[in-house]
Amino acid sequence: MMCDARLFAPQINEFSADYPVMVAPLTGRSTITELSQDILSNAPSQFALAGLSMGGIVAMEIIRQAPERVLSLALIDTTPMADSAARAIERDAQIDRVRNGGLRSVMRDEMKPNYLADGLNKDQVLDLCMEMANALGVDGFISQSRALQQRSDQRDILSTIDVPTLILCGEDDTLCPVERHEMMRDLIPNARLAIIPGSGHLPVLEQPKLTNKEIKLWLNT
Repeated sequence: MMCDARLFAPQINEFSADYPVMVAPLTGRSTITELSQDILSNAPSQFALAGLSMGGIVAMEIIRQAPERVLSLALIDTTPMADSAARAIERDAQIDRVRNGGLRSVMRDEMKPNYLADGLNKDQVLDLCMEMANALGVDGFISQSRALQQRSDQRDILSTIDVPTLILCGEDDTLCPVERHEMMRDLIPNARLAIIPGSGHLPVLEQPKLTNKEIKLWLNT
């Protein structure tokens, strides 16, 4: 949520010499279904699919809509579960604050500090997260919040996945904790779970070398 392609800069740098890398924006629509349809309309006929957090939620919907097009799947620091009633109410309150000029404070004080583990690059990653959030702006925040707030539970789709699947998460992710990824691993036949030490919700930026090692193994499966 509230990130652009810069979220995956270490992966683009690592893999773009050997693979065509596409990063799809998660903007312009207010439902997970519509976001997934937009991505499918612009994607190759078949592809390896990776999604982090909100991107993972969209990835699960893509594989629901077009399983024949996904050759392999990576779900990173995400959840198949719908918003709880309490979280949906929190999103309404955040949307109101953002509409009234509070985007920076909502992102800085309520969301971004909960994303990361303590580490040498924490401040640098937080600064980048704020830059991306400011670039997407108020409309991006509202549309993404509505899409997440209204999403369906996706656990039923996981048991139908029959492509090589990587489940990856930061060891210290408090938003989407390890046990949720263990549940996803258990629901997806033959899925592999990788836990990244020294990382919270954004291992692609917090621990890019360790994350890229796991992604390379996945791509070569």
